[in-house]
Order: sequence, then structure tokens, then C-alpha cells
Amino acid sequence: MASAAARRRQELAAEGQRHLEETIAAAFQILSSMNDELCNPALWSSSATAAAATAISQQPHQHHAPPPPLHSADSEASDAVGGGAGGSGGSLDEARHRYKIAVAALRASIAAVSPCTQEMTSTESKGDQAEIERLEEHASSLRKEIESKNKHVKLLMDQLRDLISDISMWQSPCSV
Repeated sequence: MASAAARRRQELAAEGQRHLEETIAAAFQILSSMNDELCNPALWSSSATAAAATAISQQPHQHHAPPPPLHSADSEASDAVGGGAGGSGGSLDEARHRYKIAVAALRASIAAVSPCTQEMTSTESKGDQAEIERLEEHASSLRKEIESKNKHVKLLMDQLRDLISDISMWQSPCSV
């Protein structure tokens, strides 16, 4: 059962990856459409252009930012359904609609992964618990072995120290 759950989680992860890629592509399309509209003055609405021209003519010595774009990626869902502002923003509206569909699919995919992960956690927790206990016992035995070897190394170092002391005593001049 654990392998079936793992397989299901892999399938959901692959689907989530695909939805994420679609979301990124749709967001990129929104940016491209916004760039196209901002770079093409013929696509600007006449009221926004007139308001910007009036503002510039009233205060010619100040620098103004260009007027905000007519559409944004985070607008309400009613815009995506077709209730958006007028103008030629067809490609932008289409990209926004595609983005919202991709985000909804991604959210659904993430929501589907969560119960699958909880299911796997419950089925694998028993096996994992036994594995954890086995590893803890192994770690404990390794600690005991290290302690034993450290004692042996200490004994050998003490013997080496005594040996060096004896050799240095034999090599020193004898005092009578």
C-alpha cells in the first residue's frame, strides 16, 4: 500500500509541476501582453492618454510617471470572465484568464497532495518508527564501541608516553 501511495504522490507532484509551469507561462504571457500594450500608443485608451496629456501640460517642469496600465494581473475574477475594461486588451484579457485558470488548477493540485501526504505519513509512520528504533540502537552500539576504542587509544598513548620517557632517560648522561 505504501508503494501505491508513493506512486500516487509522484503522479500528483508531476501534475503539480505541470500546473506550476502553466502558471509561469501564463504570467509571462500577461507581462508580454502588458509590454505590447504599453509600447503601442495606438492601444492606449483615449481617456487615459488625454488625462496624461492634460497633467503634463499643466505642470511642464515636473517629471511624471507614465499612466498606470489599464489592466493588471491581480484584477478581480469578473474581469477574466469578460467584464473587463474596454479597449483592445484582448490578448491581455486572454492571458489573465489563462493565468487564473492555471492558478486554480495549481491550487487544486496542491490541495490534492496534502491528503496524500497525510495518508502516506500514517501508513509509513509505523515502518518509519521501527526503522528509527533500529537506527537509534545502532547509534547506541556505535557510541559504546567508540567509547571502548577511545579508552584503548588513551591506554596506548599513556604507554607511548612512558616508552618515550624511558628512552629519553636511557639516552641522557648518567649521573653517579
